[in-house]
Amino acid sequence: MTIIELPFRATTEQACAWMEQQTGSPWTLARLIEHTLTPYVWLDYDATYPDLFGDANGGYAAPIFFEGDTARLVAGSDDVLITITKDAYKIVVQLPPPGFRRELHELRFLKKELEKLVARLKREAEPKPVVVETAQEARVGISRDEVIAAFAGMLRIDIAKALDDALGVFGDEGARIKGSARKSKKHAMWNPVTLALGMNDLYRVPVSQLKRAFQGHDFLHPWLGQWNASLALLGK
Repeated sequence: MTIIELPFRATTEQACAWMEQQTGSPWTLARLIEHTLTPYVWLDYDATYPDLFGDANGGYAAPIFFEGDTARLVAGSDDVLITITKDAYKIVVQLPPPGFRRELHELRFLKKELEKLVARLKREAEPKPVVVETAQEARVGISRDEVIAAFAGMLRIDIAKALDDALGVFGDEGARIKGSARKSKKHAMWNPVTLALGMNDLYRVPVSQLKRAFQGHDFLHPWLGQWNASLALLGK
């Protein structure tokens, strides 16, 4: 099957064929789900479930994301069983037992999510830059402005204030390099690996976001070796 343009909601067959075109390897429903793609099923309006549909009187596309439901599909189930989904307002709901059953051919995948997956796979396939970490680079740390540039968007707290207050993970016994703020808080230096691990542990910032920060900022590249080694030790 040759697909030049994906529809907004692609069938499983269309999604697999397009992914094979883009990656050069075969795809299945199980592989799509294993790569964290979310399948959807269109639910026609049913007056029996007014809270589920709300104002969507024509129906809506319900996501299948619950692990038990997707595991059935990955295992080769001959139909779709939805026990937990989101309502028309995107609020998670548990469906009345035993859930909604649909045919496999009703599954759909969003075009934008397929395109994002291809882009991510291509980025991951690119050769990684060789990182040379020196003792001096690891000792110096990164500046306050670099910390804000790399990590501020991941936290709900005011990271600039947290750096100035230097409490907890932001203090001398945490991510701030001891003695680096004797002259001025503005000139304090920070260990980004300690900072990132603390953000993951204390503020639940996903490791995937932190990895992207280390890969996406040149000033963090000298710390990639220490960062990857820390993740390996922690099993993350």
